[in-house]
Amino acid sequence: MSPIAQPDFFNTVVIATSDEPADALLTFAKQLEAEAGRVDGPRWGPRPLDVDLLLVGELQRDDTGLTLPHPRLRERGFVLAPLAALAPELRLPPDGRTVAELLAKLPPEAMPVRVPWTGG
Repeated sequence: MSPIAQPDFFNTVVIATSDEPADALLTFAKQLEAEAGRVDGPRWGPRPLDVDLLLVGELQRDDTGLTLPHPRLRERGFVLAPLAALAPELRLPPDGRTVAELLAKLPPEAMPVRVPWTGG
């Protein structure tokens, strides 16, 4: 939940295969955001597109440019719920817990708000 007021938005998860290194994937994600019109603004503020790298295989990395797995992946229902719909048995580094296990342990307040799809 953002502390900054903004319009409703949708979250989704994509699983992809690539031979590119994590830094190249991050560059691509930032390029997509820029092409969608994203500009620097307040953290968690409104933006037309926000692309986060959640995992790159079993890579574990923590530096100023990129942390993998995503540092808040395990506490965000809005990420775990769609990821569980695609890959509930996916094991996350470093402990190998599955996405379904992590989702089941989240408190109700961490779960995403569901809005009926109205077309489009």
